[in-house]
Amino acid sequence: MDTLQSMWVFRNIVELGSFTRAAELMDISTAMASKHLHHLEKSIQAKLLNRSSRRISLTEAGQEYYHRCVEALDTLSEAKHMAQAGTVKPQGLLKITAPNWCASRHFGELIAEYRQQYPNVTLSVYLDSQRTDLVAEGIDLALRVTNNPEPNLIVKPITKINFLWVASPQYLHQHGIPHTLADLKQHYGLLPQYVHLDLPLIPACTSNSALLLHQMALNHMGLAYLPEWMIKEDIEQQRLQTISHIAHRESPTLYAAYMNREFLSAKVRSFIDFLAMKFATDRTG
Repeated sequence: MDTLQSMWVFRNIVELGSFTRAAELMDISTAMASKHLHHLEKSIQAKLLNRSSRRISLTEAGQEYYHRCVEALDTLSEAKHMAQAGTVKPQGLLKITAPNWCASRHFGELIAEYRQQYPNVTLSVYLDSQRTDLVAEGIDLALRVTNNPEPNLIVKPITKINFLWVASPQYLHQHGIPHTLADLKQHYGLLPQYVHLDLPLIPACTSNSALLLHQMALNHMGLAYLPEWMIKEDIEQQRLQTISHIAHRESPTLYAAYMNREFLSAKVRSFIDFLAMKFATDRTG
C-alpha cells in the first residue's frame, strides 16, 4: 500500500476522531481506512491507536508519530504548492546558457527588459560557445545558434542571427579591401573555432571566444566573422568596416532549447515567449 496515503488516513482518523468520518473525507471505505492504519503500524512496528467500540485514542508511540506525521505532511504539501506555483507564475532561479557573444549591449538590454516584466525571476547566465550538457549542468534553457539543432532537445526558433565579415579601417588601409576569394590569400583571419569557414585566409589567431576575436579586430589584426549583435555600434561609429565581397553564408537561427516539454516551468516559458515576442516585434516594427 501507499505509505504516504496511509499517513494521511492516520492523520484524518486522529483529527476527526473516527474511522468512518476519515473514510468519508477521503472517499474510501471504512474497511480500507482500517487497512491503511494496519499497513502503517506494520511498517513502523508499533501500535498507534487504541480502539474501543466507542472511542479511539493515541498510544504513546502514536502520539509522537502523529506530531512527526503532521510536520512531514505539511512540509510535503507546502513543497507541492510551491512547485505548482512555479508552473503558473514565473519565479525562482532561471539558469540559461548562451553563446559568449551575448555579452553585448543588445542582449543586456533584453535581459533588463525581461527582469522588469518578471521581477520574481533571478537569472543565472552562463556564456559558452560550446554545447553545454543541460542535464549535467542543471541548465533550464539554452540559447543555441545553429542550422542543425540537436535532435535530443526540444527547440523553438527565435530569430535569424546575422554574422558579418569586418575589419578595422586601419587594417584595410594597410592591407587593402578584398574583392574576390583569391584576394583573401593575402589577408589575415581572426577565426572562430566553433564554426567551420573554408576560406583561404592566413590564420592570425583562432579562438573559441567571439569576445576576444572582436577585440583583435578592433586592434587591427585581421578580418573577423562576428555576430551583428556584437559589432553594430562599432560599425555605426566606424571602428569596424563590413566587407561584403566575402562568400556569403546562410544566417544561422537562434533557438531556445530545453529538455522536457512536460511540466515546463513558468520561468522557462516566460523567457522563451518574451524573446519570441521581442524579435517578432522587431521584424514587424
